[in-house]
Formats: sequence, structure tokens, C-alpha cells
Amino acid sequence: MNDGFAPDATGRLRRVFIRGLRLRALLGVKAHEKLAPQRVVIAIDMLVEDDAAPGGVGPDRLARVTDYERVVLAARAVAAEGHTYLAETLAERIALAALAEPRVQRCRVRVEKPDAFPDAAAVGVEVERVR
Repeated sequence: MNDGFAPDATGRLRRVFIRGLRLRALLGVKAHEKLAPQRVVIAIDMLVEDDAAPGGVGPDRLARVTDYERVVLAARAVAAEGHTYLAETLAERIALAALAEPRVQRCRVRVEKPDAFPDAAAVGVEVERVR
């Protein structure tokens, strides 16, 4: 994949991702979306500092990598904060939460609403933020 968001050994970046994170969130501008949480599916891609690149293998220790459990917990917390009108805003907030991890340099977040239209698999948005 050459979309500018790929791992880059010479740039000392690895790609860390979270796919299919299913959450419930109060999200949307329509009246029924304000009454009850709806399903959202989140994808998070992060370009993260890789201290062993370009040709090494670093120590097998959590302290040298981004803890994606913390990113998942942060995304869950953001989604649970209360009503958000725009999927864009939810995605931006999650991206900023991921960038709070010190090694994360760039982050893309996709928010999908799978139940928005019965004849569509999903609607949504993808945003990117940079440290």
C-alpha cells in the first residue's frame, strides 16, 4: 500500500492498527439518534516510532512500543462521553486521544455507522491528524 500511511523503515515508523472496534455511542443530528446509543465501528491506524528500524529487532518489552490497549480504552472513553453531533468530531477526538501516546506520530480514524441506512453497509468518515 502506497498511500503515504505505510510503515517506513528508513523513517523509523511502524504501522499499528485497530480494526472493527464495535462501540455504542450517542451520535448524530437526527432526533432518534439523540435518544439512544447506536452502533459504531471504529478503525484506528497509527504511524508509530520504531526505534529498532531500519534493520534491527528491539527488545521484546512493552515499554518500547505503543500500547494499543490504552488506545482502545481511550476510544471507548471518548465514545462514552455523551452526545456528539458529528461522526467527524468523534473521529477527531479519538485521533487526538491516540496522539496522546508519545510514540504515535500520525493517526487515521474511521468511524462507521452501520445502521444509518438499511440499504447501505455503512456510512462514515475518516480523518487524519499529525503530531
